[in-house]
Amino acid sequence: MKLATFEVETETDSKRRIGVGREDGTLVDVTAAYAAALDAEGEDDPVVVAEAHAPAKMATFLRRGERALEAAREALVYTEEGDGERGPTGGRIVFDPNDDGVRLLPPLPRPNTLRDFMVFEEHVKNSMGDDPPDVWYDIPIYYKGNPNPDVTFGPGDEVPWPSYSNQLDYELEVAAVIGKKGREIPAEEAEDYIAGYTVFNDFSARDKQLEEMGGRLGPAKGKDFANSFGPYLVTADSFEVTEAQMTAEVNGETWSEGVAGEMYHTFGDIIEYVSGNETLYPGDVLGSGTVGEGCGLELGKFLEKGDTVALHIEGIGTLENTVV
Repeated sequence: MKLATFEVETETDSKRRIGVGREDGTLVDVTAAYAAALDAEGEDDPVVVAEAHAPAKMATFLRRGERALEAAREALVYTEEGDGERGPTGGRIVFDPNDDGVRLLPPLPRPNTLRDFMVFEEHVKNSMGDDPPDVWYDIPIYYKGNPNPDVTFGPGDEVPWPSYSNQLDYELEVAAVIGKKGREIPAEEAEDYIAGYTVFNDFSARDKQLEEMGGRLGPAKGKDFANSFGPYLVTADSFEVTEAQMTAEVNGETWSEGVAGEMYHTFGDIIEYVSGNETLYPGDVLGSGTVGEGCGLELGKFLEKGDTVALHIEGIGTLENTVV
């Protein structure tokens, strides 16, 4: 199941909604369609119940857990089997993301936390010019990124070039989004805590990153100016992360190709490590780090102003951004 956050703009209003994707590419407004399904079943107050079980904000939606996911499934079935195009209050329940006034947002417009790992051996070797240190093999290394909404971008968004950098780069990654609170989670049980997966572009100002990490801390400003996610959050039961083919195109030219199954540390390993003496919460985002040859640094070339970067992961979709 593909979930999305989308915004519908009218002449007088704009409203964010949680959508579930249909095979024809349209999006079902989960809250409104679930209310319509409840109304058809004779529920006395379908709108109130739907807003409680399937709220229109992704962070709250994830906290509802299986109750919200089941509501999304029922909403999808209702629009596929029912004959209603309107909810109980008369509003539309099915939207085409290509229509004017409909815009996909990052699936999680404000992550709870953001941790980005470095678990692809080829990327480490290419980036460092040497074999990874022993500690890299022992534990999944990560940094904490900036989860604020003003630096969190979605499909089609323009990403501003940071004023302090002359060397901008993309990074081809997959991210897991936590869907259930947990602590001290064994790797073999970690999948139960993953709500789903999305495409992640960890934009990097390489010159600033190199400068600040020379002080043996960071990265910070080299990373914190832009993170892009999307276009969908694909639920864990609908996506096999180890088999996912990954590609990156710049202005239509393929720069990077890889497969998520090349991760040395799995998401299970990552979750076990992070949850040790620390609690994971719904909405926490865990980035895989860059697949081998999945960034310009490894290829010896970087982005230019005006370039369009399209990251594609099979089973999730394409995340496209232009740097301006």
